[in-house]
Amino acid sequence: MAASAQSSNIGPVEGEREFSLSGTGSNDRDFNSGSFGVSGDLGWYLNDNMVAGVRQSINYADIEGEGVTDDFWNGSTRGYLNHHFLDNRARPFVGASLGGIYGDGVKDSAFAGLETGIKYYVRSKTFILARAEYQFLFSDTDDATDAFQDDGIWAYTVGLGYHF
Repeated sequence: MAASAQSSNIGPVEGEREFSLSGTGSNDRDFNSGSFGVSGDLGWYLNDNMVAGVRQSINYADIEGEGVTDDFWNGSTRGYLNHHFLDNRARPFVGASLGGIYGDGVKDSAFAGLETGIKYYVRSKTFILARAEYQFLFSDTDDATDAFQDDGIWAYTVGLGYHF
């Protein structure tokens, strides 16, 4: 680990685990329609800057409009690999994920994704997290080639995490 991180004992070290809980939400200006979601991550540090893990997300939406009200649930499960930069309190990262999305409001599909974000350490092992993911959906390997441009979705989360 870099000298600045060792001297301040901020951030992960190889072999540690990480747990984070994040949330997302939106609504229209009149609060008639909205959605919210939560994501939980469990990761293992392969070295001081690389984490591999599994992420579970659950989302709920309540949509109202033109005399119709509908609500639905969906979820996604995926593996991820992220590389962190810098040894300061603020640590940007980039990574990739692979998994599946399922539920009432979506077509059950596989997806691959790219992600970026930042972790800001408020204590030596506790951080605030902001992440953006671009996920492209596909049903089989033939669809994967065109899916990056045609069937992509963005997912944003903000949360808290801890190393142990």
